[in-house]
Amino acid sequence: MYQLFVEEHFDAAHYLPEYNGKCERLHGHRFKVVLRVEAESVGSDGMAYDFAEMKRLLRELLSQVDHTCLNELGPFSAKAPSSENIAAWLYRELQPLFEDTPVRLASVEVWESPTAGVSYSP
Repeated sequence: MYQLFVEEHFDAAHYLPEYNGKCERLHGHRFKVVLRVEAESVGSDGMAYDFAEMKRLLRELLSQVDHTCLNELGPFSAKAPSSENIAAWLYRELQPLFEDTPVRLASVEVWESPTAGVSYSP
């Protein structure tokens, strides 16, 4: 099994209204996002999937959240834009884009700092 991954980032603000601490106030992060796919084999070109295509798909999606207040966006109007919920949303949005490809979406990681992050896979 091969696991391929690409990394991108986006900058956004958010607040966690039900959190009892400083993160309940508006603050920002440079979120790092890691997209991972799995493949059983490689093609005749020696590649399982094109990194450039993975980056393009991820960048397109992240452009919807870059330089925003996440709480004001539809996906997070009913639930807090925690790293956990961001990762699950990204996974749900990306998964259909890999349905007719030779790879399977394995997981999405969201890092809100260099030392804290979450990985989501259903």
